[in-house]
Amino acid sequence: MLARWGIRLATSLAGIAVGIIVSAALLDDFSVDTTAVVFATALFWIVHLVVQFLALRALIRQPSVALAGLLALGSTVVALVVVDIVVDGISISGVSTYVLATLIIWISTVAGDVVGGRMIRARRADAGD
Repeated sequence: MLARWGIRLATSLAGIAVGIIVSAALLDDFSVDTTAVVFATALFWIVHLVVQFLALRALIRQPSVALAGLLALGSTVVALVVVDIVVDGISISGVSTYVLATLIIWISTVAGDVVGGRMIRARRADAGD
C-alpha cells in the first residue's frame, strides 16, 4: 500500500514538474527559474489536491468521467493561478498563456498518472508470480 502511494506521489510530482518546464519552454509569456520549479511543483500538487477534494465533496454528487476531467482542468487552473501569485521566480502573463499552460500541465499530469498506474500494475503482476 505504501509503495503504491509512493509511486502515485512520485509520478504525479514528475508530471507536474514536466508540465511546468514544458510550458516555460513552449510559451513566451511563461517563465520559471530552476528553484521556482521545485516550489511551484510542490505547491501546485497541494493546491490541486485540496481543490479537487473540496470540489468532489461539496459540488459533485454523482461524478462521471467527463465531469472528473473538467474538474481536473478547473483545479489545474486554480493551482496555476495560486502558484503564479505565491511563488517567486515564476511569471505567467495573459489569458491564452494560462489556457495553454493549463492544457500542457493537465496532459503531463495525466501522462504521469498513466505511468504510475502501469508501474503499480506491473508491481502487482511481479508480486503475483
